[in-house]
Order: sequence, then structure tokens, then C-alpha cells
Amino acid sequence: MSFNDNLKKLPGISHLAALNLLDADGEVVARIENKPGSQGSLAVYNHLAQTYGAITAEAARKGLEIFAEHSEDERAHPGKHPNIARLLAIESGQPMLRVKHVFAL
Repeated sequence: MSFNDNLKKLPGISHLAALNLLDADGEVVARIENKPGSQGSLAVYNHLAQTYGAITAEAARKGLEIFAEHSEDERAHPGKHPNIARLLAIESGQPMLRVKHVFAL
């Protein structure tokens, strides 16, 4: 399935302003905002957080499946898709990340 097909199956994100990704010390290492260009990533990371409780290696593998053709594009062109690159790094042994939801007002 394509990323767009997979995206249609994920929970909505209209209630979110952003997601903060936190390292083991609780420091924000990345923020995915609810804005054009990052809404797909926000939906994927939100789904992974709801399903796995954090962005673990297992969650990262699932996220890479959901991103479908974009995961292959990131592998072929490293750095093109930073949110996918992060999942590849976690899948390869980087520490997991906790997720803190930032709700829309």
C-alpha cells in the first residue's frame, strides 16, 4: 500500500497542535507540528505513540512500513525525510523517544 492509503487508516490529528519527541533525560529533541508538510508525519508518530507508548525499535519498524514509498526514498536519499530518518536510526539501535502531545486550543 502507498503512504496515502496508509494515512487514511490512521486516527485524526485535528486535536493536536504538535508532538514533542523527548530523549531519556526528558529533553525535547524534535517537534512535529500540525501544519502543511508535516501533518502526515504527525499522524504516523501519533499513531505509533498511541499503539506502542513510545517510539521504540518495534514502533519505528511499523512507522517505516506506514511511510511506505517515502521510507525507500529516505534510504536512497539520506536526510531528505528527517522524520523517517529518525525512525531508521531508532530501528538501527538509537535510543527510543518518548512522545508528549501538545493539544490544540
